[in-house]
Amino acid sequence: MADPERIKAVAEHVAYTKRHGNDVVVVVSAMGKTTDNLISLANQVSSTHPGRELDMLLTTGERISMALVCMALADIGIDAVSFTGSQVGIITDTVHTKAKILEVKGDRLREALSAGKVAVVAGFQGVSTEREITTLGRGGSDTTAVALAAALNADVCEIYTDVTGVFTADPRIVPQARKLQQLDFEEMLEMAGAGSKVLALRSVEFARNHNVPLHVRSSFTWETGTWVLDRSAQISSKETAMEEPIISGVVQDTGESKITVVGVADKPGISAALFEPLAAANINVDMIVQNTSKDGRTDISFTAPKADLKKALEIVNGVAKEIGANDVTHVESVAKISLVGAGMRTSPGIAAKMFRVLAAAGVNIEMISTSTIRVSVVVDAASTETALRALHTAFGLDSGQAYSAPLPERK
Repeated sequence: MADPERIKAVAEHVAYTKRHGNDVVVVVSAMGKTTDNLISLANQVSSTHPGRELDMLLTTGERISMALVCMALADIGIDAVSFTGSQVGIITDTVHTKAKILEVKGDRLREALSAGKVAVVAGFQGVSTEREITTLGRGGSDTTAVALAAALNADVCEIYTDVTGVFTADPRIVPQARKLQQLDFEEMLEMAGAGSKVLALRSVEFARNHNVPLHVRSSFTWETGTWVLDRSAQISSKETAMEEPIISGVVQDTGESKITVVGVADKPGISAALFEPLAAANINVDMIVQNTSKDGRTDISFTAPKADLKKALEIVNGVAKEIGANDVTHVESVAKISLVGAGMRTSPGIAAKMFRVLAAAGVNIEMISTSTIRVSVVVDAASTETALRALHTAFGLDSGQAYSAPLPERK
């Protein structure tokens, strides 16, 4: 959706799919840098951005896209109709800029499809239970698409992006990354939560909860991408299960900051006093480490999004005074590196090998977090590429050849 030529290409893609006997609902995002430009305009006129007005502003980007796609479709003989999120009945909670979908009515979509039309829906937006326009936060268009697919009981939700699928690592950083043919919902959830930008975490959660098969594909080619589905339902024999790879991917997240509260009393209620105000401010705390108590005091470190660092520090500094902490320190930019793979459940020693590989590469580990199918570490941001490439090679993920498809610029 970057420019008029890409919009025409999207229309051709939609027309091809429609003419091959499919009912099609298209969810569009804003063109190119439209959202960034709108935020820049907001900054130019005011340093105060009430959530309601920011949502009202930002939703215009997708409305431009939906109308242009319908015009492009009309030009090639496809009958299409555009809808805003509120028009198709995407009902959300009342949290501006980060709203969650509560219900999808979808009556107008069903009417349009019954009439043989292509429905084009503005992504990223809905209407709250208080009848206010809301936006769904980062990756909101993906979430919109999955929610509509679930409501309409669609055969598949295709997510079109600027790469040809989900890779074992970011091909911009690890040139020998391989495209994955298939992933389980749980693996994709862990990868999205660990920093993979291909699919938004909330969209994968929605797909898993409603069992919506996802097909991640390139906007530029017709080649098969990566399927994300309930892989346990696909495994029909022990032989197939045995072929499941131990590690599916290595994921990095460089959008994190680390905050440490130094010298807090080691007693019940301190952690709640610290993290409840952060939760109330909708700040997503990720990894948490508490040191061993010494003389009745301990240090608590945690990571949070860089975008929320200023707000988080204001809250933490206030709480630190109330609980009598000695100090609050922070590192503005750290990197979270994660290994993800369903095969970890039955393969001991993955974490130990990961730590040894990083040590051999000269990468120092600052924090560690695990789940049944993920091991994550926080390292210095400058060590990101070294860590990714070393782990990708050590766990046998290299393809043997450099990824050659055109890659978008890193943002």
